[in-house]
Amino acid sequence: MSGVTLESVIKRYGQTQVIHGVDLDVQDGEFCVFVGPSGCGKSTLLRMVAGLEETTEGTIRIGGRDVTRLDPSDRGVSMVFQTYALYPHMTVEENMGFGLKMTGHAAKDIKEKVAEASRILKLDDYLKRKPKALSGGQRQRVAIGRAIVRGPEVFLFDEPLSNLDAELRVEMRVEIARLHKEIGATMIYVTHDQVEAMTLADKIVVLRAGRIEQVGAPMELYRDPDNRFVAGFIGSPSMNFIRGRVQGGEVVSDGLVHSVSKTASAQEGQEVLIGLRPEHLELRPGSSHRVDLTESLGGVSYAHLIGPDGEKIIVEERGDHRSSDGDMVDLVVDPDHMFLFDAKTEARLR
Repeated sequence: MSGVTLESVIKRYGQTQVIHGVDLDVQDGEFCVFVGPSGCGKSTLLRMVAGLEETTEGTIRIGGRDVTRLDPSDRGVSMVFQTYALYPHMTVEENMGFGLKMTGHAAKDIKEKVAEASRILKLDDYLKRKPKALSGGQRQRVAIGRAIVRGPEVFLFDEPLSNLDAELRVEMRVEIARLHKEIGATMIYVTHDQVEAMTLADKIVVLRAGRIEQVGAPMELYRDPDNRFVAGFIGSPSMNFIRGRVQGGEVVSDGLVHSVSKTASAQEGQEVLIGLRPEHLELRPGSSHRVDLTESLGGVSYAHLIGPDGEKIIVEERGDHRSSDGDMVDLVVDPDHMFLFDAKTEARLR
């Protein structure tokens, strides 16, 4: 297995640049997830690693080997797509072994590799079935099995779970995490779903408009975001943002007054955004905010508040006593979990 290194990678379509000088190092055996909104360049970047998109400038290395101009078949990668792309007239066994058959591998070798992939993915009972007799999750496992039998240096996943329903997505997340643990391969995974990113990744790469906003372990990004975009994208429900101003060494906003951390670089009079995660807020009877809607999920509820200036805030509630639609409340803020961002640049104030 091998790591992947991107050095000043750029992608242009004519005069339009979509990837802007990306530098990234994915370690051998690491599970790296590219995450970001639609159009941020995550799938384009993955396809550049695969060789399906030409790299305009920069260098891509796999296992230390420069593969920037190599054909996809020479890069030592296998890719699992959003669509299963299985041959409907072939059995599961035939689909999984077809790539090896086309490259001239011996029948015995193909059978052994397919059997091993089938064992890992628990497909033994389905090897003689055709794709139409399989569920969506089973078809995706076959597609993953087809990648495994090739024995690649790096596995690439392009939103492989987006066509599955919610329950199957959870099941397949577990399957992919188990697969990574068992075979220990380097994996790069693209998704727009930050829950998938948080639950699967060793390393998350947050992308926006073809640039890397931040790279780090899931909880590192959650607890220590570099800017408003990362803070709002990582976490579900997303972080709340309230406008405020630094005044007299305190952050003042809509009746909320809190001391500015001594380590924060906020200046007197500076306009700031206060970042507050739903689980770090509490409610008490009051008059500053109205509960517009409550979502009860059993063990947890989410209260959607409307603030004095019309701002929307989500608060997580647990326990037996929870707010109801129409209640008037005040916010109780934990200052140890309050993030500050510059209102203009949206950079974190540390």
